[in-house]
Amino acid sequence: MDKFLVETAIYRVSLSDGFDLLKLHLVCYSSGFNNTIKSSLRKLFIVLGILTVLLSSFVLTFHNVTVRVLFSEHLVLGLFLIGGYVKPDLQNSFLLMFMRMLLVVPLMASLSFKLYPSAWTELQDLFTRKRRDVLIQALGCGVLMFVYIASLYIAIGLIPTGIALTLFFTYPVFTALLSWRFFGQRPTLFRWLVMAIILVGSALTIPQSSATYSSHTIAIGIFASFAAGIVYAFYCIIAQKCLEKFHPIPFTWISFACTLLLSGISLLFWPGKNAQLDWTPLWIGSIFSGLVSFLGHTLNNVGIRMVGASTASIIGSSSPALTALVAWISINETLNVIQSVGIGVVTLGIALLSAEGFVKSLKIRS
Repeated sequence: MDKFLVETAIYRVSLSDGFDLLKLHLVCYSSGFNNTIKSSLRKLFIVLGILTVLLSSFVLTFHNVTVRVLFSEHLVLGLFLIGGYVKPDLQNSFLLMFMRMLLVVPLMASLSFKLYPSAWTELQDLFTRKRRDVLIQALGCGVLMFVYIASLYIAIGLIPTGIALTLFFTYPVFTALLSWRFFGQRPTLFRWLVMAIILVGSALTIPQSSATYSSHTIAIGIFASFAAGIVYAFYCIIAQKCLEKFHPIPFTWISFACTLLLSGISLLFWPGKNAQLDWTPLWIGSIFSGLVSFLGHTLNNVGIRMVGASTASIIGSSSPALTALVAWISINETLNVIQSVGIGVVTLGIALLSAEGFVKSLKIRS
C-alpha cells in the first residue's frame, strides 16, 4: 500500500474569494487522494452556491410582501390591519425606491468596507482606463436594477404578490435565450421543453377580472411583471460578465447607488402629491424592505459568481412558490386552484431545469 502524508491547515477565506468559508488546504504524496479531495471540494462549492441562491430567494420574499402591504391594506398575521399608504403607480414606485435606497446605500457603504476592506480600492480602480469596461457593466446593471424594480413594484401593487412574482420569474427563459445569444450556450431540447412548461404554468396564474381586480388593472400588472422579468434577465447576463472581474459587494453597492440616484432624479422631474401621506409607516416599511433587499441581492450576486447566471436564475426561480406561501401565511393572500396549479407547474419546471444545470455544473467542474 502506498504511503502518503497529509498536512492540513484550516483558515478563513476572505470575502475577496466570493464567500466566507472554512477552507481545507491539503498537501499529500498521493496524487489520487489529492484529486479526490479537490473533486469533493468543487462539489461542495457548487452546493454552497445553490444554497446561497435559495437563501437569497427566501429573504427577498419578505421584501415583496412588505411592498404589497405598503400599496394595499391587509390583515397582517391575522392581528393588525395595516397598509394601503400609497397608490401603486410609477411615481410612488420611485418614492418607495428612493426612501429605501436613501437609508440602505450609506449603510451598505459602511458595511462593505468592513466586510470587504478592498472595496474602496476596487471602486477607485474602476475609473482607470484598463477597468473602463467593468465600470460600464456595473453602471449598466445599476440602470437595469432601477427599471426592473420600478416595474416590479407596480406589478406587486396591482395584482397578488405570488402571481406578480410568478410572471416575473419567467426571466430564466429570457436568461437562457440571452446566454445563447451572448455566450453561445445553446439550450438543449430538454431545456426548450421545460421552458415551455414554465410559460404555460405562468399563463395559468393570470387572474381573471373581478370586483377586486379590473381587466385594465390586471393587464397593466401582467405587462409590468413580464417587463421586469425581461429587464432582470439582461441584469443577470451583464452581472455574470462583470462579476468575473469585480467583487459582489461593491458591485451590489453601485447597483443600489444608481437606483437611488435615478429614483431621486425621477421624483424631481415627476413629483407626486405627497403632502397627505402617512410617513411613519412608509419609513418603517422602507427601512425593513431595504435591509432584506440588500441582503437578498448580495447573496444572489455571490451565488451568481459561484454557479453562474443561468444556474442561479433557475434555482432562484423557486421564489414564486416561496412568495405565495409567505404571502398566504403573513397577509392571508389566497389563490384559486388554477393559479395554485400554475405556480406548481412553474415550480416543477424550475426543479427540472435546476437538476439539469446542477448535473452539467458537476461534469464541467469535475
